[in-house]
Parts: sequence; C-alpha cells; structure tokens
Amino acid sequence: MKTTGYEPLARIVEVALEERETRPTEALGSRGPLIVGIGGGVAVGKSTAAEKLVGLVGSTPAEVVTTDAYLLPNAVLEERGMLGEKGFPHSYDTEALDSFLLAVRDGATGLMVPVYDHISYDVLADIRKPLRSTPLLIVEGVNALRFAQYFDVAVYLHADEVAMEDWYVARFMRLSDEPPPGSFYENFRGLGTDGREGMARAIWQSVNLVNLREYIAPTRANATVVVEKAADHSVANIYVTDT
Repeated sequence: MKTTGYEPLARIVEVALEERETRPTEALGSRGPLIVGIGGGVAVGKSTAAEKLVGLVGSTPAEVVTTDAYLLPNAVLEERGMLGEKGFPHSYDTEALDSFLLAVRDGATGLMVPVYDHISYDVLADIRKPLRSTPLLIVEGVNALRFAQYFDVAVYLHADEVAMEDWYVARFMRLSDEPPPGSFYENFRGLGTDGREGMARAIWQSVNLVNLREYIAPTRANATVVVEKAADHSVANIYVTDT
C-alpha cells in the first residue's frame, strides 16, 4: 500500500475511535462523534490532511467541515472595512461556529452547515448542506484550534514560513492562470506572470503571514498532535504533545 506520511495520525485517530466505543457516554462527556480538528497556516495543507485522514480510516464513515464556511460574507467584511483581514479571527461568525460544534458534541442530528465557494471566494447566501451523522467529524481551518475545547484530537500542521509562502504563491499562480468565470482569481488574470507572483507575495506578507504569526501559530499550544512538514510538502514528523 502506498504510504502518505499521515499513517501515524490515522492510527492515533483509530485508537481514539476504538476507545470511544468501549467507554460509556458519561465518561466521554459527549454524545456526538469523535471530532478531529486540523489547524495551521494558509496553504500548509489542512484540507489535504483531512482528505488523507478520511482515506486512511476508510472503514469509518466521516464528514469534513471547513471553518471557511463560517466566514462572514464578503459584503459584510467590506462594509466593516475588514476584507483585507479575511481569515483573521474577527472575520468569522464565531458564535455560529461555536454553537455548531457544541451541538455536534451534544449529539444533535439534522444539522445544516453553511457552504463556502472557493470559486467566488465567498459564503453562498442562503445555502446550507446537511451534516451526516457519522462516527468521525473532521473540522479544518486556519482558526480551527481556537475551538480545541470541542476536539477529541487537535492537530496542528507546522511548516517553515518560507516554504508556506512558496506553496501559497504556487497555488495562487495556478488558480489565477486560467480562472473560471466568476472566480475571485479572475481579478488578477491580466497582471501577467510577474505581476501575479508579486501580488501573491504581497498578499502573503501583508495578510497571511501576519495572521499566521499573530493568531494561527499561537493555537499550536492547543494541539494534542503536531505534524511537521518538509519543504516538499511531505510529512517529516508527527508527535503527540503534552497538552
């Protein structure tokens, strides 16, 4: 079987699932699924880690929710003068996300989740998707570990800042090369290669790096598991913390 580097993390989650099956609900302090939170900086690979984890625990049905779904709509952010701080803690509907996680922990069913569109780069108005009742829920996002009190396993993805900037720029260049109609990245298509790269690095330095240093990296203290990534995006190390 081809390895992904995330096998040790999958085993940690599998053990937690096995323990959950044998412990009474009262001892768990939750009637809902096992919740795994995955946090880390922009472009560090959170959604990929969630996807790999779902594949590695394939015999266990799982749902993935991104905290991006709880971002305030762009129109609201623009009205409040916060569009340039999108992804910062105050750009989220924290109360709604907190209520959602609490409901999941309490075993609520029939929950509906907002939908974030990565083409328009915005929350879709009045659109919700149903959350399936599964034994495992993965919550990923830059601010995920700010809600670590709800997680059974809290994972922080760490990488060198220079590598993360390069990954962000590569993603920006790819998405802005031939963006679909209506895409956020259409705004940068006419800049040319050098112009687009310059814009990407400016966004990283003025927004994403600031967010990382001031708000995201400090949540590493809430992690129960840290995944360290190498410059080629591979997993270099995974370890359990003392948290």
